[in-house]
Amino acid sequence: MRPQESVTFNAQQVQQLKKLVMHGEGLTLEFKRKAAFPEKIVREMIAFANTQGGILLVGIGDDLTIPGLKHPEDESHVIKQALKKCKPALTYTETFIPIGNARTVIQYEIAESNKKPHYLLTGEETKESFVRVDDKSIKASREVREIARRSQNKRDVRFHYGEHEHLLMQYLDVNSTITLKKFTEISGLKKFYASRKLILLVLADVLRVSPNERGDIYSLAFRAKDSLHRNGS
Repeated sequence: MRPQESVTFNAQQVQQLKKLVMHGEGLTLEFKRKAAFPEKIVREMIAFANTQGGILLVGIGDDLTIPGLKHPEDESHVIKQALKKCKPALTYTETFIPIGNARTVIQYEIAESNKKPHYLLTGEETKESFVRVDDKSIKASREVREIARRSQNKRDVRFHYGEHEHLLMQYLDVNSTITLKKFTEISGLKKFYASRKLILLVLADVLRVSPNERGDIYSLAFRAKDSLHRNGS
C-alpha cells in the first residue's frame, strides 16, 4: 500500500473528484458511503484487482452526493484491518481528499494484479474470490479463478479438437451462449472434465467467459475460428 494524504483543501482535486463521481458506478468505479462493513469494501478491492483494476471512493452516497467522512483515519484503519484477510496481499494507493467542512473522501486506486486471483479469507479453511462485472462485484467460480490464475502465464495454449469440442461448436452455431451445466449435458462428460475443456478453450481465445453468479456464460470469442485453426489438432 502506498499512502498519499492530502492534508489541505485542494479545489482542483475536489473538482476532479466531482467529475469522477458524476460518471456513476461502473466496471472500474465503486462508491461506499462509509466503512461500516469493511469486508464489503475489501471484496470490491479484490474484484478490481482480479479484473481490470479500478477506483473505490469512500464517502460517496449512492445518489452521487459527496457527504465525505468525519473521521477518515478511523475508516482507513478498519479497512486496513480487513485487508489483512486478503491473500495474496493487495497493492493499492490510498488518498485522503479533504472536501471542506471538516469532511474527507478516501480514494483507493487498485491496479489489475499480476498475482491474481486474490482471495478474502472467510474462515480458517475457507476463502472467497471476486471479480467485477459491469457495476457489481460477484463471487468468482472455480473456472473463473483458474482462468485468472493461468492467464497470467499464458503461452502457446494448445488443445485437442475432438468429439466434445465439435459438439460444443455445433451447439454454439445455433445458440449464442452455453453454460458449464449445459455443456456437461450435451457432451456426457463429468463436470470436472467439462470444466477443464471450457477453461482451456478460454485460455486459447476460442471462448469468452462472462462471470455470472447463477452460472458463468461462455460464448465464441471474436477470433474463435482463427484460434481453432491455429491451436486445434
